[in-house]
Amino acid sequence: MIAAFVKGPSEVEIRTIEKPIVNSGDVLVKMQACGVCGSDLEKIYGKYTQPSMKLGHEPSGIVIEVGQSVINFKKGDRVFVHHHVPCYSCHYCLHGNETMCKKYSETNLLPCGLAEEFVVPEWNVSHGGIIRIPDFMTFEEAAMIEPLACCVRSWKKIKVTKGDSIAIFGIGPTGMMHVMLSKVHGLSDIFCFDVNNFRLNFAKKFGITDSIKSTDSDAYNKILSKTQNRGVDVAIVATGNLDAVTQAIEFVRKGGTIVLFGVPTRDAKLSVDMSKVYSKEITITPSYAASDHDTLDALKLIQEGKADVKSMITHKFDLADSHNALEYAHQANDSMKIIITNSERLN
Repeated sequence: MIAAFVKGPSEVEIRTIEKPIVNSGDVLVKMQACGVCGSDLEKIYGKYTQPSMKLGHEPSGIVIEVGQSVINFKKGDRVFVHHHVPCYSCHYCLHGNETMCKKYSETNLLPCGLAEEFVVPEWNVSHGGIIRIPDFMTFEEAAMIEPLACCVRSWKKIKVTKGDSIAIFGIGPTGMMHVMLSKVHGLSDIFCFDVNNFRLNFAKKFGITDSIKSTDSDAYNKILSKTQNRGVDVAIVATGNLDAVTQAIEFVRKGGTIVLFGVPTRDAKLSVDMSKVYSKEITITPSYAASDHDTLDALKLIQEGKADVKSMITHKFDLADSHNALEYAHQANDSMKIIITNSERLN
């Protein structure tokens, strides 16, 4: 079978490898769809901050084999799989910091999500890392559960009131998911910022308040004119570009909140005027990854049609063409969400 790996800086290799061995508590899944994530791109083209360099952590598929001790899943089950699964019993987990759990970063799929077939290890299987999806949900939609779950987690860290305003910096796939969640939470004014004209125009289709180029010298005044000269209540930085953090500090109102959501490059440094953060009493909170609780919430949002994730899919590539898919996503000239599928799909 084949799988995609990071060969070196800016280089992806499609290798033919042996099929993974299924142990007693494991589940073997045939990948049907897997989304391309910004963290995948950071592993290839940037300096990723986390230890795992495996590609593909948004996979959905069909169970094709179960270990002897597995009783909750059977061959033929349609599933979404989470690559990282916490212990739920350590100090971090008991304080709601599941993504900081040591076990969380140690767990993963074998060989990775971007493979024809992959093993879900016993730990993941027994700790909620594999979830059945309904028959009416496509595998492409299911591949969007994980990134939506990450967004859901970040919204649990902020307080919003119906009618509040928000600025979203970086209108890639997760930025658009934040647009959808803004509507779910009843926010009235939604401002989208990016340097990519395709994505700025794409966002306009979703009934936002305004789509503004990040380099627009009049951006601040545009925000003030529509927020009674206060600034936005919440700013979500869904990009690794640290200039967006500086803009967020300017654009958020006194007492407002900034969520650091985008993946920064390792050792990235930011010069911040802390007097503004202090005097405006701004809350800044980062949000990393998602737990299975967030995953279940994301699944429900897609099931109920509250998050129309399929509308974000602009391109599909075959697994054997993963290197081109990842390069295309990196360029981001005319793409939103890119999905990689398996030519050996089961129907």
